Amino acid sequence: MVGVDINAAAVADALLLDAALENIPYGFCVWSPQFRLVMWNKHYREFYGFSANAIQKGMTLEEVVHLSHKLGNHPGQSPDAFYESYSSELLANRSGARSKNHEEVHGGRIVETAHVYTENLGWVVTHEDITDELLQSETVQKRKLELERQNIRLDAAVNNIPIGLCMMDAKGRLVICNEPYARIYNLPISYLRPGTQLEVILGHLFDEGMSAGGSGSREEYITWRREVIAKNEYGKNIHELNNRIILMQHHPMKDGGWVSTHEDITEQRQNEARIHHLARHDALTDLPNRIEFLEQMARTEAGLQRGEMAAVLYIDLDHFKAVNDTLGHAVGDEVIKQAAVRLWGTTRESDLLARLGGDEFALLLQPIDSADAAARVADRIIKAMGAPMNIKGQQIEIGASVGIAVGPGDGLDTDTLVKNADLALYKAKSEGRSTYHFFEAGMDAELQQRRLIEAGLRMALGRDEFRLVYQPLLGLRENQITCVEALLRWDFEGRTVSPTEFIPVAEETGLIAAIGQWVLNEACAAAATWPGHVRVAVNLSPVQFRQRDLVAQVRRALTGAKLDPARLELEITESLLLGDSESTLKALHELRAMGVRICMDDFGTGYSSLSYLRSFPFDKIKIDRSFMRDLASRADSQAIIRAVIGLGQSLGMSTTAEGVETEEQLSLVRAHGVSEVQGYLFSPPVSGEDLLDLLHTAVEIAKAS
Repeated sequence: MVGVDINAAAVADALLLDAALENIPYGFCVWSPQFRLVMWNKHYREFYGFSANAIQKGMTLEEVVHLSHKLGNHPGQSPDAFYESYSSELLANRSGARSKNHEEVHGGRIVETAHVYTENLGWVVTHEDITDELLQSETVQKRKLELERQNIRLDAAVNNIPIGLCMMDAKGRLVICNEPYARIYNLPISYLRPGTQLEVILGHLFDEGMSAGGSGSREEYITWRREVIAKNEYGKNIHELNNRIILMQHHPMKDGGWVSTHEDITEQRQNEARIHHLARHDALTDLPNRIEFLEQMARTEAGLQRGEMAAVLYIDLDHFKAVNDTLGHAVGDEVIKQAAVRLWGTTRESDLLARLGGDEFALLLQPIDSADAAARVADRIIKAMGAPMNIKGQQIEIGASVGIAVGPGDGLDTDTLVKNADLALYKAKSEGRSTYHFFEAGMDAELQQRRLIEAGLRMALGRDEFRLVYQPLLGLRENQITCVEALLRWDFEGRTVSPTEFIPVAEETGLIAAIGQWVLNEACAAAATWPGHVRVAVNLSPVQFRQRDLVAQVRRALTGAKLDPARLELEITESLLLGDSESTLKALHELRAMGVRICMDDFGTGYSSLSYLRSFPFDKIKIDRSFMRDLASRADSQAIIRAVIGLGQSLGMSTTAEGVETEEQLSLVRAHGVSEVQGYLFSPPVSGEDLLDLLHTAVEIAKAS
């Protein structure tokens, strides 16, 4: 019985339609636009195994699919997957066109479905069992497909492959060739006719300039081909024609003939060469990289064993990190490229210059007659790198440090020479940069000590190994302690490490940022417990100014300690102003605007201290202790101090004399009008507890007087 909506006025028509649908020889059903079952016939039920009452009008497509799946239809698909696929297929076909598909139902039968969409009714779907029809035509189809495959293979081999193909019979006569074969060798049509002998084609190619590569001369190549053909074995050869590299491969056939393939591999070889170059060269400078440098270094070992001399120079750019951090990586890359050009200009044709990475370069000098030759090259490098660079309108000054190891004396193998050159470079950098240093015995121990310090510094804050000591500054006009300098000490592995030993390591590794914040916090907290007229002085590293939040760090330290900003002095050295960075000056002005005093430390030791006094209004200048040593005996030292004090007074800056250790030194600087003195004559650096006692004693004495 077909599930159809019967209207009393159309009973006769409905019965007629019902009879027609029940007797058509294929399954039939209708799905509404909302995927509801509208009508069906018995063949539809039989195809899918539905019982007479299993499906009802109004059932959803999803319900019917799940019922069908339980009856073994659509094996290999879940009901949800089949529903998703089938509903998508119906929705995609609403143009009125007839769409066909195949479904597998229970018993392994194949049903062909066809559906068409009408706007008022929905999808009308027919279902026809085509299993027997498919079986009957399978043999014919297989034969037809196999023939088509063979034709496709032949057509592809002859006309559509990108390489040349040539087939010869057992007598060496041309059977067939394709267009790429003719194009690769630029063969005239007369040589492409079936029956043309191989040796005729080869003779023409050699006359046109073909060279046989590893197979030697024309006669040797033809002899080799004859042997390969006679042995009925695979052969391969690379030859050149018209500046192109061609790979020929000989493939024998059972009947004595053969197929040869011909591939233009010019670009492939060029790409391989390029890849090989890139793997061993730096992408930015196109200099050899570390891999290439070490490989070529290894080739010098035999000569070193024979007593021949060679030198390895390790080169590191000075102040490059500051340039990279402040001006950006684009400018940094230009610096590296210009540095590479300048370094290359110092070398000979026999030398090898490489970029190892970052701002590190290496130079292999071979041959050399003496260590002096390496020193002369190092000197040229330092002079070349010392000249300013003009990059994007900015004048940039860097420099270079060089470490030198000379074999065989400093090593007979690559690893030893490279390691020793690196040690010598570290020594050159520690001695002030822009210089060179030869490897010396004992440098390895120094490096190990440096690494020990670096490892210890990374854990020092967590282990509470830092402490501050304090050295008072005496105001001569006030005749009392007016300021106290906070000095950092590190107790590590049973000894107190000197700041001159660990501060450079902290700066190089970036650990100075966290350490500097700790010093600020501790010093401000300590100063909050002192009498209100006593200031605290804290040294700032140039590295700390690279931090964008330095001003915020100082503000947090003052706020946390509830310390008046006017009681904090920040001491900087002229190296901070070396780059005349706008961000540095901006930070200094912001700090001074907060009320913090800014002091230039070690005044007079740099080459341009006076010029820096014009770039920023310092509150104080500290005269370096080196001028105190000969103050009593040298008139020039007195003249310098007198000039500095007078300069400070004229600029409205107070002056502090460091390193005052004798009454005579005190008398002289007092006579010249210095504002403050600091040194062992009054007090060495003391602990926080001892300083409090000293300050309270001074207050009591002042009250008593």
